[in-house]
Amino acid sequence: MDELELGQATITYDDPEAGTVTETVDNEEVVYARDHWMVKTGTDEDGNDTMYQIPRDRVHHVARSAEEFEDQIDTVRHRVESIASDLRDRLPVDIGDGGRRGHGDAHGEEPPSESTTVQIETERDEPEHEESETES
Repeated sequence: MDELELGQATITYDDPEAGTVTETVDNEEVVYARDHWMVKTGTDEDGNDTMYQIPRDRVHHVARSAEEFEDQIDTVRHRVESIASDLRDRLPVDIGDGGRRGHGDAHGEEPPSESTTVQIETERDEPEHEESETES
């Protein structure tokens, strides 16, 4: 494999139409979330980023060149935050965070709540000698 420039990533994956594809992009343009690698493909007319999602089982490998490993940790942190956000959207409970869920019913009464708080530690909270979670 050729040397990557600092701050770049190369992703190699299987595309149903083009076969095996290898793309090199800036580190910020490739992320892993919700069991997919996502590669920025451009920007739409409203200024929103457009992404190409690749299921993890179609990706052969991703190589990155980063000045500090913290860039990689930020990607993992983003994945955890994305999963946590998805869970907040899917779980039918009042998570007590200032109104992300509607409060009360049509009559203005508060529904009974049996919620549980779960503390999620990020890599910055964990000692350096512990290994991170492995993919299954």
